[in-house]
Parts: sequence; structure tokens; C-alpha cells
Amino acid sequence: MSGPWPDDIYTEPNADPDTLANLGPLRAIAGVWGTDSGVDDHPVAEGTEENQYIERIELQPIDPQTNGPQLFYGLRYHTHIVKPGEVESFHDQVGYWLWEPATKTVILMLAIPRAQVALAGGTAEPDATEFELRAERGSTTFGICSGPFLDQAFLTREFRIRVTIHPDGRWSYDQVTELAIRGRDQLFHHRDRSTLKKITEPTANPLAAAAAVPVGRR
Repeated sequence: MSGPWPDDIYTEPNADPDTLANLGPLRAIAGVWGTDSGVDDHPVAEGTEENQYIERIELQPIDPQTNGPQLFYGLRYHTHIVKPGEVESFHDQVGYWLWEPATKTVILMLAIPRAQVALAGGTAEPDATEFELRAERGSTTFGICSGPFLDQAFLTREFRIRVTIHPDGRWSYDQVTELAIRGRDQLFHHRDRSTLKKITEPTANPLAAAAAVPVGRR
């Protein structure tokens, strides 16, 4: 056996079709969420600019995913952010949140339409109400990949995000992207933080939804 997985790297495990019941600490963030009080600190030519933002994020369960014996339960997400009073997107982001029960690992896969992707990871207990994920430039496992311009002008060295689940059902994130900006001696800490309130409950993943329908009605 290598790590937590068996030597047989081909045989898939039996998975529970109900993703929502197996998301570990991610169960608390499933659904559609919103806020009008997000805060963003980003670099500008004069130094730093702070903006308030309005955010809507949808996190819906997907069917269980396997890599041979490896098993993930997860959420597909889309984040859309605008500045107050504006229509144009301030930020758009898509990806997946994944939970691997065997290793108690939380993974965030993210992509933004500025030619950048990242894979961040961390560990947590299934009932955790706070956890942190990280990605580093140069890592072949939890790493960051950028297009040529960003790599030369706004080099991302590290990304980290801390999630906190609140007793009242809300959840917060506080994320920092460390940038090496051309022409500046010090790293810039691009920070975003927000507390989200639930708008609607999640929709069951396809396998779970099918299992809930009586056979005669399918």
C-alpha cells in the first residue's frame, strides 16, 4: 500500500449516491449564497485600492468521482461579483470544492477568465467549522498556473483561503493571494473577505435525485 490507497490502483470503491450526506465540512456551504458586503484589496499603480463588492455564489453537489480507489464527493461552483450599482463583472470564478473522506482532505479547484487556474488543498475533520487551503507556485500537486502576462507582471507566489462556518448558518472566507508585482520590492497581499447568507438550498446530485424517485414514476 502507498499512502492511504491500496496497491490496486484500478478498482473503484462503492460510493454512496447521496453526495450531500458525504461532504464532510463542505456540507455547510452547499447551496446558493449571497452578500453585499464583500471587501477586496487589490493593487493599483498608486499602491492599494479597497472596493466593496456584491457576490452571488452557487455551490451544487455533483455525483461521486473516482480515480481508481480514490473517492471524492464535491460541489460545482460559480462565483459572480459586481461592484455596488454596476452591471459589469468585477470578478467571475468557476471550479469545484472536493472532499476526500479517506484522507480528510479538502480541495479547491478554481479558474478565472484572466488566464489563471489553481489547485489548493488542506486537511480538516468531517465536522470542522474552520479550515484553510493553500496553493504554491511551482508545486506539482497543489499549485498555480498563469498565462504569460500574469506570470511576468503579477506573479502569484501563493494562494490561501480560510473558511469559517458560523453557528447561525452563514459562512465566511478570507483569502490572500501573494503577488510579486513587477517594479515593486515587496510582495503584495491581495485580500478578499466576505460573509455569505444562504439564498436557496442545494439541488440533489443526479444519482441521489434519481434514487429518490419511485421506480414506477421514472
